[in-house]
Amino acid sequence: MPEEIMKNIYRIKIYLPDSPLKILNSYLIKGGERNILIDTGFKHPECKEHLIKGLEELDVKMEDTDVLLTHLHSDHTGLAPEIAVPGTRIFISRDEIPWMFGQTRKDMWELDNIKILRSGFSREVIESSLKNAASRDMASDPEFGDYLPIDDGDEFICGDYRLKAVVTPGHTPAHMCFWLEEQKTMFTGDHVLFDISPNITLWNFVEDSLGDYLSSLRKTDEYDVRLALPGHRETGDFHARIADLLEHHEKRLDECYNVVLQNPGLSVYDIAGKMTWKIRCNSWEDFPINQKWFAVGECHSHLRHLQMRGKIKVDDSEEVVRFRAV
Repeated sequence: MPEEIMKNIYRIKIYLPDSPLKILNSYLIKGGERNILIDTGFKHPECKEHLIKGLEELDVKMEDTDVLLTHLHSDHTGLAPEIAVPGTRIFISRDEIPWMFGQTRKDMWELDNIKILRSGFSREVIESSLKNAASRDMASDPEFGDYLPIDDGDEFICGDYRLKAVVTPGHTPAHMCFWLEEQKTMFTGDHVLFDISPNITLWNFVEDSLGDYLSSLRKTDEYDVRLALPGHRETGDFHARIADLLEHHEKRLDECYNVVLQNPGLSVYDIAGKMTWKIRCNSWEDFPINQKWFAVGECHSHLRHLQMRGKIKVDDSEEVVRFRAV
């Protein structure tokens, strides 16, 4: 059952199978002649069933609906080309489009494999995990969707609403939020979440993902947001949450630095194993492999930011990269 947030703005909860996130919040803005749908869910039958049912209950036809995607992750984009019909336009941040194509390109996966191997994962674990990588199966195939680019500041009119695109790199290289200035409401995607911390990993060809994210948090903190509509779970106090996230990452940086200081020469994988994580496991060895991916990626982004701050140095002379305090 779609939930009305304000007049003609609805949240459709999309169940995410086999995901710890559990639910994606898809938002529908009814605009009379044309509508806007923000984010879609995995390319998966259960997700499609939830979304189609919600749209039918709202009497929304896709030929009269444009899709805005906050970022490239498959839980947000997977269904976009699946539900599109003639007349549907799909929009995403201009600089996310190359990454959309990279999700299904073998050479990009191989580049990721090299980075993961150099982080300290074993070849056996990498090969086993990639064989069962559900995210690839549930991602949209870019060849079957025409993605139109959005730039920072672009506007969309939908009925009584005017949305402005706000680029917020960090969680992904060119993540976007959408701002309703008159209503002081922001669709935050995965930029700001309230019950969980957005995962910040180290992206290929991005110098400092965490640095970008911290800058994006400070940027959106300047907006007079009274209502935040996140991509997952429930809302909360937007500005208080930004303060919490900034503090969280400073504490993470301190923890990461202290592990490196006390254990010189460790790999990303081993450093991540010595950090604290909110997960019900007795030890690092007990972590599910998908949670290890997230933890190592998060650790790596913090190590890179510490490197940018001049606090640690990197030894990449061997296959596995190792870190030491300056």
